[in-house]
Amino acid sequence: MEKRVLLAIVLSFIVLILFQVIFNKTKPVTETPPESIGEAEKRPEQLPFVEETPEAARKVQEKEQPTEEIISQVISSQTEEDILVDTSLYQAVWSNRGAVLKSWRLKKHKDENKEDLELVSRLAPEVNIFPFSLRTDDSSFDSQVNAALYQASVFSLGLEEGRAGELRFQFADDRGNRVEKILVFQDGKYDFDVQINVWKSGQKIEPNIIWGPGFGNPTPDDTKRRLVAGGSGMDIYPPQKDSRLNEQKYKPMQKWRDLASKNKNVFYFIQWAAYENNYFAAIFLTPYQKSSVAFLAEGPEENPYFFLSMTPPQKVFIGPKEYDTLVEFGNETKRLVRFGMFGFISEILLKASKYFYGLLGNWGLAIILITFVIKILFFPLTYSSMRSMAKMQELQPKIKSIRARYKKSKSDIAQRRRMNEEVMKLYKEQGVNPAGGCLPMLIQIPVFFGFFRLLMVAIEFRQSPFLLWITDLSAKDPFYVTPILMGVTQFISQKMTPTSADPTQARMMLLMPVIFTILFISFPSGLVLYWLTNNILQIGQQYIINRLREKEKSKTHGKRRKK
Repeated sequence: MEKRVLLAIVLSFIVLILFQVIFNKTKPVTETPPESIGEAEKRPEQLPFVEETPEAARKVQEKEQPTEEIISQVISSQTEEDILVDTSLYQAVWSNRGAVLKSWRLKKHKDENKEDLELVSRLAPEVNIFPFSLRTDDSSFDSQVNAALYQASVFSLGLEEGRAGELRFQFADDRGNRVEKILVFQDGKYDFDVQINVWKSGQKIEPNIIWGPGFGNPTPDDTKRRLVAGGSGMDIYPPQKDSRLNEQKYKPMQKWRDLASKNKNVFYFIQWAAYENNYFAAIFLTPYQKSSVAFLAEGPEENPYFFLSMTPPQKVFIGPKEYDTLVEFGNETKRLVRFGMFGFISEILLKASKYFYGLLGNWGLAIILITFVIKILFFPLTYSSMRSMAKMQELQPKIKSIRARYKKSKSDIAQRRRMNEEVMKLYKEQGVNPAGGCLPMLIQIPVFFGFFRLLMVAIEFRQSPFLLWITDLSAKDPFYVTPILMGVTQFISQKMTPTSADPTQARMMLLMPVIFTILFISFPSGLVLYWLTNNILQIGQQYIINRLREKEKSKTHGKRRKK
């Protein structure tokens, strides 16, 4: 039984690491200048819908609606200007040329150079396509409105202490073309309200807006250091078949063309769409009954640029995928934090981590304390497991004797059945459960996987230092000190743990520390810290269990002598 369980555990870890490395591998971003930008994808025909307007947008709509006379007026600016929106959480730069977003820097999250993290791709100026650009089925109209100089309502917007502010862009020419973009920001929130009105030749139309190219600015060094749970890509809600599209899966361009030819890059009836990476996301809440979202690719054949094209949103969130923040934002956006199969365990561990971090002020110490608590909770199971394994070890001579009497058991089914019956009878007489040493170990596996996913996707551990050389608990140990220590402590723990006298099984058990060390080399240092702490506590716990077991033996032998 132990042999099969150990093999299953090893295979589980191998499958897990292969899944992360092969299927979710993020390739380095190559900043290749575009060779050509293809025509914009035509937006699918919209379904009729009576729009449900959010409160902020409804207030804007209640203002005086433009008349034919106003629409015919020319509205534009003479010079190109950048409008700064500054809050306690981010600093955004909007341009009046096209009324697009040029920069969105998070103040509480840093890049590899310890500067405010930029979520707008640095490739945007090269391809001359910025987030919140407009697209319709008329490319000449798109070129005009995306290059026009809009009139902005303010030159800067500084918000603090929870205050809100509005930024309004307007453009109109003498042919009845008019665009109005209204953005309402509030300090202390990553989300803002959006209203976009577009008229073409005096007729109101529904354009699409663009996010892209890509999302953020991942670096090759960051990719090597961190075993992330997936690259950048699109996701939607409600989820549909194959609705999560990862950039890396559709390079080169032909792979995306194959997807588009089957119309599998377009989705309808969407509550929200997101362009995201492992830790951050741009989320767009759209009017459900008339919404459409498309995943687009343009540019170089081998390394195209990807865009999200969608129905104009009513609300936009651009920021970190903090679980509590997304829960507060609502609309099931918390699903973007992918805790996996044992997500409920990851959520419990996250809450516990935050609690202990509040007490200790160090995420590494929080991991150690959680490990200690888990060890205490599982001690009864562990003690029961060790007692069962010790009894199994004591019975090995008798089991060998039974097996010796059935030398042909491997080829003779009848002999094998009788041998198994005798062994099970022996177990029953001695009160031993052959699975008793395995079940507690299996019960603890979900906790490990819960911790694994937590440290892979929880942004709280990103760039969080522990001690000395460990400056990022979400990245691997740069000097491999903790994985080696983990392997050594696991070997010591393994030597202290009672096992059967089966030489094959004994060799397998001694190989486990080597296998684990190799697997853990590229794992997040926070996860290695958890397993290292677990091993150290296991050594102490095993020492106590062994002492208790020796006392039990001495009492049993004493009673036998008296008899």
